[in-house]
Amino acid sequence: MTPELPPFRIAVRQFGPFESTMAKLWVNFCEETGCELAVEMVPMDLHQLYASLLTNKGLQNGRWDVAHINTDWLPEAASTGALEDLTPYIRQNPPMDFPAGWSPSLLGMQQVGDAVMGLPFHDGPECLIYRKDLFESPQEQARFRELHGRPLQVPESWEDFQTVARFFQRPADNLFGFVAAGFPDGHNTVFDFCLHLWTRGGQLVDAQGRVCIDSAAAAEGLAFYRQLLRDQAAVHPHTMQYESVAAGQAFARGEAVMMVNWFGFAAVCDVDAACPVRGRVDIARIPHGAGGQSASLNVYWLYTIGAGSRHKAVAYEFLRYTTRPENDKLLTLEGGIGCRLSTWHDAEINALVPYYHKLEMLHQQAQSLPPEANWAQIAGIIDEVVLQAINTDAPVAELLAAGQQKINALDHV
Repeated sequence: MTPELPPFRIAVRQFGPFESTMAKLWVNFCEETGCELAVEMVPMDLHQLYASLLTNKGLQNGRWDVAHINTDWLPEAASTGALEDLTPYIRQNPPMDFPAGWSPSLLGMQQVGDAVMGLPFHDGPECLIYRKDLFESPQEQARFRELHGRPLQVPESWEDFQTVARFFQRPADNLFGFVAAGFPDGHNTVFDFCLHLWTRGGQLVDAQGRVCIDSAAAAEGLAFYRQLLRDQAAVHPHTMQYESVAAGQAFARGEAVMMVNWFGFAAVCDVDAACPVRGRVDIARIPHGAGGQSASLNVYWLYTIGAGSRHKAVAYEFLRYTTRPENDKLLTLEGGIGCRLSTWHDAEINALVPYYHKLEMLHQQAQSLPPEANWAQIAGIIDEVVLQAINTDAPVAELLAAGQQKINALDHV
C-alpha cells in the first residue's frame, strides 16, 4: 500500500489580496500541471509568520514547502540554512524572462553569495499616500489659505505634514489628519524610525559597518516622531493599535487624509471597486526634515522554498508558475503589487491605478536595511526604544544611548 503523500503547505502573509491570489494560483497551477497534492494555506500575521518560519524552524523541519518571507528576515534565514537555494533549479529551468523581467532592485537582497534564496512576490516601497480629492477641493484650499496664508499643498517637510494633518483633523466626521502603524511588532515603528533618521540626513550604519542609532539625526527624528504620534489634534485615535495592514484599511475606509505606508495600500484603494476612496488617492515622496531629503524603504516579499520541504520539485514549478507575467499581474489586480517590469508598465494596470508609474521614482530613493543575520534582535531593540519614547517622557538621547549599548552587546554574545 502506497503511503499517502503529505499535503503541500504554504505559509502566507495575512492580507486579503495575498490570500485570494494564492488560492487562485494553486487551483490554476493544478489544472495546468495535473498536480493532485492536497494543499494547506495558512495566513499569518508578521509575528506568527516569523515565529513559524524561523523561531520554530518550520522552513527546516518540513512544516512549510513554500513561504512568503520578507527581505529583512533573509540574512537570518540564509545563515541558519532555512531556505532552499534556487540556483540549480534556475540554471536548469529559469522563470520566464529571468532576470531581465525584473528591476535589479528586486533581485539583489535574495542573492546571498552565489545562492538565490527566493523569487519576487510583492513589492511597493514606502511612500506618502494622501486623499487628492481633499487637497484639490476649492473649499479646503480656501479655508487653508484663510488659516495659514498660503496654498494647501501636499507636504514636503515633516513640519508641513503635521500642520496639514491638524488642518484636516475632524473627529466629528470620523476624519483624521493621518494614520500610522504604531503597533509594536518589531517592524512598523522600526521602519518609521529609519525613515525619520534617513530623511534628516542620518545613516543607520556607521563607517565601520555597525548599526548606529545613537546620533543627532536619530535623536531629532525620534523626538519629532514621539510628539507627532502623541498629537491628538492630528492623529487617528487607533494608531497605536494598528499595524500596517490595519492602518491601510482605516485609510481605505476614508478615516484618514494621509499616511506613510507601503505603496500597495494606495493601489488597493483603486483596485477594489467597493473602496469608499476609490479614485480619490495619490502618492508622493515621503516628507523630509530640515536639511534632509526624502527617502523610501525597499523591503519586499519573496516566494521561498523551505530547506526541509518534501515537495521541492513541485514547489519550484509552482514558483515558476506564480511568477509568470500574467500571474504577477493577477496579484496586482487582486490588490497586491506585482514585481515584474511588465506589470509596472501594463496599460490596464496604469489605467486602473494612475500613479503606478511612480514606483520607479520610489525605487530610486529607496534605502535598504542592513543585511545583519541578527536583524530581528536589533529591530526588537529599536522597537523597544521607540515605544519607550512614545509611552514615557524619558529623554530621547538617554533612550537611544541605552539602546545602542544593547545593540553593541549583541556582538559579544
